[in-house]
Formats: sequence, C-alpha cells, structure tokens
Amino acid sequence: SSGINAEWPLRPGAGDNGPFVCGKETTYEGGMREPGVAWWPGTIPGGKITHQLGTIMDLFTTSLTIAGVKPPIDRIIDGLDLSPVLMQPSELIDRPVWYYRGNEMMAVRVGAYKAHYWLWTEFGNDPTYFSFCQGQLIPNVTVHDQVNHTAAPVVFNINMDPGERYMLPAHSHEYKAAMAVIEPIVKQHKDTLVRGEPSLNYCDNAVMNWAPPGCEELGYCLDGPPSKPKLCYWDH
Repeated sequence: SSGINAEWPLRPGAGDNGPFVCGKETTYEGGMREPGVAWWPGTIPGGKITHQLGTIMDLFTTSLTIAGVKPPIDRIIDGLDLSPVLMQPSELIDRPVWYYRGNEMMAVRVGAYKAHYWLWTEFGNDPTYFSFCQGQLIPNVTVHDQVNHTAAPVVFNINMDPGERYMLPAHSHEYKAAMAVIEPIVKQHKDTLVRGEPSLNYCDNAVMNWAPPGCEELGYCLDGPPSKPKLCYWDH
C-alpha cells in the first residue's frame, strides 16, 4: 500500500490487493480501501477489530475530540468523530462513504452496499488489458470508456462480494431495498454539497522535486523544467 490509497498494480512488485478489484487511480475497492491501525496503550483496547467505515477526513475531527478541542463552527466539517469506535470497537457509526474521481461522484458506500453511478477504469484501446487492473477483466465492470449508470446504478453487496464481481440484478428485492436507502442519501449530499476550489487548480511541473536530498549520492539528480503554470485539466 502506498500510504495515500491502495496498491498500484502498474508498478512491478508493488503489492497485492487480495480480493479487491483494480488498484490506484480507480474508485473500485482495490483503489480506495485500506486497513487502519490505531494504537494507544491504556486507552484503545488492544487486539480488537472493527468494521467501521472511515476516511482520512475523519482523522481531523477525531484528533480534535481526543485533544479536547471543539471543531470550527464557521464551516462544514466533512470528517466524523470516530473516537467512540476507537475506545469501544464494538460500536459502529452508520455513515456513507463517497468515491469521487475529479469532480464526479463515481460511487457511494452505505452499509453493506456500494452503488456505482459511473464505471471507468482508464483510457485505452485493448479491451482485454487494464494497467490499473492487471489480470482482472470483469465484463461490464472494468471498462475503458466512462459509462454513465446514474439512471440505474450498478450495486454490489460489498460484505458478500468485496471483489465487486457480481452485480445485484436491478429487478431483485435486494437491489430495490438497497437503492431505497441510498437514493435519498445521495440526493441530500448533492443538494447540500458546497464545492471547493481545488488546491491543484493550476499545474506546474517545475514545482515537482526533481532533485530530492540524497540524489547526489545516487547520481540521479534531474534538472527541472522551466516554470509554466497552466490550468489543470481533469479527465472526469
């Protein structure tokens, strides 16, 4: 795992995502899901496992609570306080988890179910090859073209099918029951979402670290290109 999200199968020897499909740069479970470890002897019970869904945004709110600091009230804080779960792993906080790619909400996880509103792996011409999903050709799931499923999202029972291989039939009772819960949550999210200005709205290759400390010893320092800031373009 890379420390920012899941394993990158494009890099030889980078790791293995086990049962999860695809890897980094995708919104499938293999591109987003990571384990989390919390350690605080005497406060957090040791040797416990929780199935709580969390995101990196929760670290901010949780850390404030543990430090006895109230979060700001002049803005919407996206992260949740997960300290009750850390102190008592048997507790679970019911919450949705959003899967974004660029500005588009690709999928949402609510409880055991994950609904894909868009499916997309990467651009390409070979229908049998996906560099971010090596060896994982799943018909109608791993796709080169951006496929819009907003009218009828593709739903998986992640608890039963963590590899996202078996779509729930749209006519099934399970599908309809899951979407009856998910649809109002998605509507409220989109109705109340306040979009931020991306911090990387302007891209400039010159700001990349072409000569990190120690590169002299390796003989691998690179000369950076001239600065040419430009408006970033996101494929989705």
